[in-house]
Amino acid sequence: MAAAALTREGGEDAFRRLFRFYRQRDASDLRGVVDFSVPGAQVFRSQLSISSVSDQDAYRAGLQPVSQWKAYGLNGYPGFIFIPNPFLPGCQRHWVKQCLKLYPQKPNVCNLDLHMAPEKTIDLWGQSKEQLRRKGSSKREPRSLLEKLRWVTLGYHYNWDTKKYSANHHTPFPSDLAFLSEQVAAACGFRGFQAQAGILNYYHFDSSLGIHVDESELDHSRPLLSFSFGQSSIFLLGGLKREEAPTAMFMHSGDIMVMSGFSRLLYHAVPRVLPNPEGTALPSCLDQALSSDLPVGSVIEHSSDEDWQVCAKYLQSSRINMTIRQVLAEGQKFPEEFGTNAKGQAPSEDSHHKEDSRAKRHKPNTD
Repeated sequence: MAAAALTREGGEDAFRRLFRFYRQRDASDLRGVVDFSVPGAQVFRSQLSISSVSDQDAYRAGLQPVSQWKAYGLNGYPGFIFIPNPFLPGCQRHWVKQCLKLYPQKPNVCNLDLHMAPEKTIDLWGQSKEQLRRKGSSKREPRSLLEKLRWVTLGYHYNWDTKKYSANHHTPFPSDLAFLSEQVAAACGFRGFQAQAGILNYYHFDSSLGIHVDESELDHSRPLLSFSFGQSSIFLLGGLKREEAPTAMFMHSGDIMVMSGFSRLLYHAVPRVLPNPEGTALPSCLDQALSSDLPVGSVIEHSSDEDWQVCAKYLQSSRINMTIRQVLAEGQKFPEEFGTNAKGQAPSEDSHHKEDSRAKRHKPNTD
């Protein structure tokens, strides 16, 4: 009721008011937040294209057979699909390790490149793992480089200044992540999806993601895929205008969101990261071990106990989100551009975690 009342106040748009409400550390009224583990009146079951993904390909991607997934839609949001954790036991660990150990490596781009010499960011994992392993609970301890990581871009690297992608700033997209994305897209009715760009966001309990629309891709007919791991968050999904009040929902470890059709270009944000609702340091789905019998051609790799200890320590206060996009339609090319910054690097370390220019009043996620 408190959240609903905020949307009727004057002075700022409805989306901002609710963002601010959920951003507050003492916001205790979360009864209006949609929880897909206990679907309510606004939620309905969504049909998946079961025949589009073989059980073998699902296994290879670390997923349950599509016939076993649960998928939901939201009234008023055509094209929005929410899939609560469809991963096989232990397989989330692979993606966490990739996001912390492999994907931040060169030639991929991260926020630390903006103010550190290239040789200092070559091996963030190697420079951080001992510090993370020894880390206690004191906030006064210096943060490792991995804990200062805010974003990594893959494939076509997003230019944070121009808010565009370009042909001359591209590196190979990770094949394992492309395969995972293609299976999820196909299961949601988008066969032939090509994973061409990825933005990985790294959140801590004091992090947020500002109100924005993902419209820089040249092909909006293809979906935006979002994968979450670690601690939980509140996700706000709004309308075509910021004056439309958003719907709040929980995202937990392993959950997948697909924004397509009408919902592809809606305003959205993450105002708050929350401890997982089980009350444990890590969600139980991350405690599960990976099967020793992986299928032929699996993109999933076993993590060593040593590597997982580092990942687990990191996730005790963090959340990782992977958003995957197809930038170009089949046969489409980038328009000719002149005078732009080919490197496409961001103006400041946390720009993707800040509010936009109309809303700088919230505390940014800074070091």
